Amino acid sequence: MKPAINAVIIYAKDVAKTSDFYTRHFGFSALPELNGITELSSPAGGIKLLLHKAAKSVKTGQACIKLVFDVGDVQAFKDAAAAKGLHFGATHEAEGYSFSNAKDPDQNNVSISSRAFRS
Repeated sequence: MKPAINAVIIYAKDVAKTSDFYTRHFGFSALPELNGITELSSPAGGIKLLLHKAAKSVKTGQACIKLVFDVGDVQAFKDAAAAKGLHFGATHEAEGYSFSNAKDPDQNNVSISSRAFRS
């Protein structure tokens, strides 16, 4: 049997603040904390985000990972996010799609991308 990926753990300095970020800006819903983990799931499906309190020794924002969220219209999402206080950087054009980057409260990289919708 081949394993499937269904979750990513994000170590957060402030779990409540990080949970609010992903629920407010990306539509995730949060389950109550259980065993030190807050589970977030997207109504659109995909992997779950598991938020865990970071140890004091953890330097946040230094992981080599970027969470990519599929959006049909990058500019429309950027505009809606800006109205809620999340500002993305410049929109980059690639072959048949565009993307833009931001940071979560723990300085982890997040990206919105129309790559999944290219023709």
